[in-house]
Amino acid sequence: MARKRRSSPLEDFLELVAMMPWWAGAVLALVAYALLHHLAQPVQVSGLKPGDMATVAVRSIGPMLAGYAQYIVPVLCLVGAGMSAWRRQTRQALVNNVAQAKGADALDGMSWREFEVLVGEAFRLQGYQVTETGGGGADGGVDLVLARGGEKFLVQCKQWKANKVGVEIVRELYGVMAARGATGGFVVTSGDFSSAAQEFARGRNLKLLDGARLFGLIQQARSSLEAASTTPAELVASRQRGWTAAPGPTCPSCGADMVKRTARKGHNAGQVFWGCSTYPACRSVRSIA
Repeated sequence: MARKRRSSPLEDFLELVAMMPWWAGAVLALVAYALLHHLAQPVQVSGLKPGDMATVAVRSIGPMLAGYAQYIVPVLCLVGAGMSAWRRQTRQALVNNVAQAKGADALDGMSWREFEVLVGEAFRLQGYQVTETGGGGADGGVDLVLARGGEKFLVQCKQWKANKVGVEIVRELYGVMAARGATGGFVVTSGDFSSAAQEFARGRNLKLLDGARLFGLIQQARSSLEAASTTPAELVASRQRGWTAAPGPTCPSCGADMVKRTARKGHNAGQVFWGCSTYPACRSVRSIA
């Protein structure tokens, strides 16, 4: 589906402010008003000589424009800040709805835009800085650019359920990664990948996330946030249930963090092991040496 193209400087400015945290837009509004109000001071006219009127008129254009802009620009900044706050609330609600679902089927009914927003928020919760590019252009269809620790990662989103993502799309993103000097990349879909696509990505700095793995990533991210806000009493209670919130090695199946768990029954009862934090979405386990 084609993306909407921005067609005016006004839209570009609003979008730029909306990409900032809402409070940054509010601060920008105050700074813009203070600066433009200073520039809007009228030109002092005294002792005019014949022929000076043209010069005074030219010098008055700047303050006159600043006089209008001192109200227009701050209002635009506040509108952008409101857009930022609304988008943040929408992203959080979208993630919460998916995280509370029972399975990856919650991804099926989304529009491409909702899916892209969800993927961006999932990576943002993992500690990445996320920039939405809009995709569909000469950038090879890159939808998101991630940054973390001085490294850049490219993401392509495919809201496909009926068809598997083929090797052509994966190969295309890999080429764009090399051209743009990206450290790694992700192809994310609500559906699945063809065997050829999986084979091409194997051994390369390119990860494929299908619907099940994306669902697990979102659950893991939400679990991490909840663990960060867990009170000491809640942490003790969680440990008594047989697991801790401290992250461990990376899950070999879905890439999420693993946490320590204690087997409560069977012949391994009482033994501690690494279990995927997205359980029951992913049931991968590892022994603790």
